[in-house]
Amino acid sequence: MADAAVEFLLENLKQLLVHHAHLLKDAKDQVEKLENHLRLFKAFLKDAPKQWREDETLRELIRRIRNAVYEAEDIIDAYVTQAAEAKNKNYFLRAIHGPPKIFSIAEKVESVLKKIDDIYTDKSRILDFASIKVEDGGTEHNEAPQVRETNVVGFEDEAEKLKGYLAEESEELEAIAVVGMPGLGKTTLVGKIFRDPEVQYEFPTRIWVYVSQEFTKKDIFLDILKNFTRITEDIKSKTDKELAGMVVGYLDNGRFLLVMDDVWSCEDWDKVKTALPNTNTRGKVLITSRQAELGWHVNRRKGPHKLRFLTPEESILLLQLEVFREPKFPIDLEVEGRLIAERCGGLPLAIVVIGGILVKKFSSDITAMKTTWNNVSESFDTYLKDEDKGKRMDKIILLSYEKLPYHLRECFLYFGMFPEDFEIPAWKLICLWIAEGLIQQKDVVSLEETAENYLEELINRNLVRAEKFKPDGKVKTCRIHDMLRDFCLNEAGIKGEGFLQEIKMSSHGGFHPPIQDELKFRRLCIHSNALNFVSRKPYGPSVRSFVCFSRDEMIMPVADISALPGGFKLLRVLDVEPIKFTKLPSDMYQLLHLRYLVLSVNLKVLPAAFSKLWNIQTLVVGTDSRTLDIKADILNMIQLRHFKTNASATLPKTSKSSKGAGEKIQTLATISPESCTEDVFDRARNLKKLGVRGKLAVLLDEKTGSFESLGNLGNLEKLKLLNDVFPVPPSGVHLRGLPPAYKFPPKLKILTLSETSLDWRHMSIIGSLEKLEVLKLKDKAFHGETWKATDGGFRHLEVLHIGRTNLKIWVASHHHFPRLKHLQLNNCEDLQQVPIELADVPSFLKLVLFRSRRAAASAKKIESKIMENDQKSGSVVRRFRLSIFPPEE
Repeated sequence: MADAAVEFLLENLKQLLVHHAHLLKDAKDQVEKLENHLRLFKAFLKDAPKQWREDETLRELIRRIRNAVYEAEDIIDAYVTQAAEAKNKNYFLRAIHGPPKIFSIAEKVESVLKKIDDIYTDKSRILDFASIKVEDGGTEHNEAPQVRETNVVGFEDEAEKLKGYLAEESEELEAIAVVGMPGLGKTTLVGKIFRDPEVQYEFPTRIWVYVSQEFTKKDIFLDILKNFTRITEDIKSKTDKELAGMVVGYLDNGRFLLVMDDVWSCEDWDKVKTALPNTNTRGKVLITSRQAELGWHVNRRKGPHKLRFLTPEESILLLQLEVFREPKFPIDLEVEGRLIAERCGGLPLAIVVIGGILVKKFSSDITAMKTTWNNVSESFDTYLKDEDKGKRMDKIILLSYEKLPYHLRECFLYFGMFPEDFEIPAWKLICLWIAEGLIQQKDVVSLEETAENYLEELINRNLVRAEKFKPDGKVKTCRIHDMLRDFCLNEAGIKGEGFLQEIKMSSHGGFHPPIQDELKFRRLCIHSNALNFVSRKPYGPSVRSFVCFSRDEMIMPVADISALPGGFKLLRVLDVEPIKFTKLPSDMYQLLHLRYLVLSVNLKVLPAAFSKLWNIQTLVVGTDSRTLDIKADILNMIQLRHFKTNASATLPKTSKSSKGAGEKIQTLATISPESCTEDVFDRARNLKKLGVRGKLAVLLDEKTGSFESLGNLGNLEKLKLLNDVFPVPPSGVHLRGLPPAYKFPPKLKILTLSETSLDWRHMSIIGSLEKLEVLKLKDKAFHGETWKATDGGFRHLEVLHIGRTNLKIWVASHHHFPRLKHLQLNNCEDLQQVPIELADVPSFLKLVLFRSRRAAASAKKIESKIMENDQKSGSVVRRFRLSIFPPEE
């Protein structure tokens, strides 16, 4: 909010003064004075939220500071944009009309400084600015992430009752709705049942889909189908009716459990049930909803299953587990703990959120802990004035927000930019945070690492839920509860703050908020009816971020391609991946302040004009083409950190580089083998992730290939190699082999191969990579019926994925994979068995078979042997997980 704006403008001024000082030469004194004021404001705003809600005078002061900062930011950025546009004017136009008239930045900044002086004039009525100690940011502790498992407390009786419903015979497909207010634990309860071993045995096919207020039938049908087949472009292009027929076909026979989480209305259920086989009496549907009437609508015989509140004792137990991971309080915290649990009113989400506050107050000093717990307990008197349980939840979220450290507040509110129930990729979130200026540079820690720590801290505080994890244990995707998302949206717009605003279509056909006038928000998100919105030529000279995360793909009409860059000239974030551009407007390249850009294009060439976007940090280009010819000198863009595309991108020949060019680039994916040159990697020497797509023989050939140049990438941790020899089938082009292990990047941790059709004997080279932890062999990465593992390899390998292959016999022992944790086999239909000896690997925790039916019997033997080994050794039985799909009836 106001403090984020100050942080961003300070960093923006720093970059302008370092790299583009000539643009500010007429206002050097004013800009320096402005910078000093900003640092003072930054120190003040760090602590202001603790007081400002109850003090109207202070709130007004903060609004004035925020508006002054926004105005200064807009003036400086508009000046830079205008100056650049003037520089690019046609020579003959300049000759005819004379030099363009550019407003005086000094004069504009001076007007802002006058407003700031007026704020200082009132200081005696509020506080003494001179007494504020100016520092660069708040206290911050980067703790090791402790992502906690979901504690399911209470509801044992509820779970047994629902399991009883699922076990009952019925004359047709039966649905049961679990209903209750937000935060009561509907999803948690149904998740407990979904993962229950008895339920897993009874229902071999289990499917979980998230439903939101703005879902489409196509969204739900595709979510169901992806559990049975790969979603191709052909499937995506089918009509709703055709997709419904496919769903019925897959669900018509066999026992299945379908969970539909967060259904909003009876009409929503009616839209989806057309794809469910009503005659399959062995199938069951579990629904979660806030609407009691939905329960009667879906099942007139049983009605809804209304979820109760937790009892006082259950509330206490849940709080104990959340904070201390055991069912007790320290003796000195017993009274405070019981009082806090009682005041949560039996709402599980409230207890979890409060637990997220208290777990951060854990220390060995019981006296200090007791003081802080007392403070939290007393805070309830301030926040829980309303006894209504729904409003109480809102107040508890507010309390948790107020307890957030300074550096996490805006990061948390930013979750309001994403749609309801959206599975948020951590990589996307982190890059957005960085582009928005919400992450501050630390001395030795990268921006990305700092942002990862912030996300993990929000997860530890139970404000965000980790959904999926990467092989290295870091968060891959996350979600936020609907109530927490609503809080973010409301808090971000409180008292006209304008931090972010969601644009939604109203019932009368217009938009809320109205777009007839100027949109005075800093960030806009729209997740449905996006083309309708764009067609109305929205205008927002202060809009800095525009995102659309719709599930539906759409094509931007040529008549509207300039609507976004034309209406929002000062954008720094533009993510419109669902909207495909068949042509790019020239004014796209005038968005000089863009730091984050995600586009979908129907193009084979990325124009040279992209080089003008000198602020770009993250550039993601999706295209239907297999190749993308990059005309822009992206390696010379000094701020670029990540470049991603799904095509094989050919980079231009390296030109004379600017100072610092290429040093910040961490991701290049995917580029052509021809672009893997010594010059490219010398400039992008700090690469961490590299993807290569194309004719890999060009790269891997021992005599003529350039693979050796990868060995100079001392920081590269992730390498993906896709052999794309279209129109020749991969089977027609056999790679001779792999380079020796010493030519691979020395810190390589993750290696992915696809369509390489290598002989299994080359696995010994991969096994020699000392740092390798994750190996993903995608479709046809290796060819041959027998793989005999060799001694001495894969000393640190933890994750092994093997995709479509003709492998029949795999010979290996536990000492070949001494640290293996996760093995996944996809479409290994000829494989006769998984080596039974892998059961003797002490770290082995997960085995997944997808369409690898012949190996299923051996997988079950491995599971039995692991249980037997653990019981014999007397050690704690590990949580080994075996997943086989399709299940055996």
